[in-house]
Order: sequence, then structure tokens, then C-alpha cells
Amino acid sequence: MSGHRWAARAAAGAAAVALTVTGGAVAQADDDIASLSAEQIADRSRDALLQVSSLHLSARGSLDGSGERMSVDLTLDRAGNCAGGVDMGEDGSVEIVKRADDVWLKPDKAFWETHVPIGGATFDAILDGRYMKAKADDARLLTVTEVCDLDTFRELITDNRDAAERGTLTKGRETEVDGAPVVPVIRTQGEERLTVYVATEGEPYPVRITVRGAEEEGTVNFSGFDRPVPAETPAASETVDVTALLGRSVKPV
Repeated sequence: MSGHRWAARAAAGAAAVALTVTGGAVAQADDDIASLSAEQIADRSRDALLQVSSLHLSARGSLDGSGERMSVDLTLDRAGNCAGGVDMGEDGSVEIVKRADDVWLKPDKAFWETHVPIGGATFDAILDGRYMKAKADDARLLTVTEVCDLDTFRELITDNRDAAERGTLTKGRETEVDGAPVVPVIRTQGEERLTVYVATEGEPYPVRITVRGAEEEGTVNFSGFDRPVPAETPAASETVDVTALLGRSVKPV
């Protein structure tokens, strides 16, 4: 499911690259974020993001020069719960709910036709607007369950902390994102320009990341820090067991 891989790359990849820098003194909690160096701001922002227990992310963009637009909208936490969806434009969309050991997916007709050209129409007819339900550890759904786990992003950020090549890091002028004051930290490397907008009031969270390059462009917004993932899951009458689906028979969960 390329859309889920894109979600992981857009959110975790951008955060990991943008928020991992070395050098510079460690800033204290009472420092004025906007007055710090680009390296210090990035350090503080990375550390703030690593501390959150849950968040909401939305990503929009295109990759690899294809011009195809994709969007991701997910609320997720460190326990692996999530709710939201992925929209791949003409290639279809998928609604996602994951709670504890179970995951529910609702692909639309375009998704089945694009990603399962042989038999996809049959699967879509069996679901008939319902979710397919499976265990979260089902190997066929790992790209979904990994994206739904906030720890996946945290690990990528941590693993990239000491990356050798980060390009040039600079600080931009203070501005606003959705009416909130932020300071941008800009990383340029080759033809790629990545900008992290860091909140200057409250916790120094990264609230927006933009990526612009020769072959890709995208925007990732972060919000809802430490707000719980909605606990509601699809009703039994609105689900079909994944085993029954693959067996081309209907079996309500």
C-alpha cells in the first residue's frame, strides 16, 4: 500500500531529517526560543516532539516527480492506536482505525481497482461499504500498523539524531502558522529545501514541516499534542473479517 509508505516517509522522514542536528549549547527551559540559534531551536523542537504521547498529523504532497497528489490525516499515539485515513487521489483512499490488537480498514472502490486489479471489484462488492477487520500483527497489514504507531516516528527521529549529512541549517524570520507564532528553521541540501516551523509560545513543538525539491514537495502539519486518539471503533455490523473477505465470503465480526 504505497499510500501508507508515503505517510510514514512524509511525516517521520521529514521530522527525522529536519529535527536532528548536532552542535550548539543545550537551551534551558526558560530561554526565548526565537532568540536561539537554528541548531538550538532544532534540538529543542526534536526533544519536545519525542516527549509527546499522542498527536495529530496531516500531510499533503507529491513524490518522485510523478505529480500525483496524496494526503494523510491521522491521529496516533505511542500505544499504537490511530484513526484517520489516506487519500491517494485517483488511486483511491482508505479509512483506518486501529485499537489495541485490532485494525479496521475501509478502502474505496478506486483503491481496490488500482491496487488489486484482479479480484478487487469482488472484494469491494463483498465489503459493500463496510470495514474489513484484522489482527494488527497480520503480516499483510504491517505498513498500516507501523504508520499508526507514534513510536515508529520517534524511532526514526532518534535513529537520525547523529546522521552525518544534514546540509546547511539557518533560522528564518518569525511568522505565524494558523495564527500561532512560530520561527522557521531551514535546512538546504542540494536542490532540497526543508523548513520546520517551531512554536515560540508554550512547548517548542514543530507545527509544520515543508519539503521542496526537484522531485518532491509536501507539507506535514502537527497538532493535538497529547490529546487522546478517539476510542470509538466500527460496529460489528459494519465489519467483515479479513479471512472471510479473502475467502470471498461474508462473515460479520
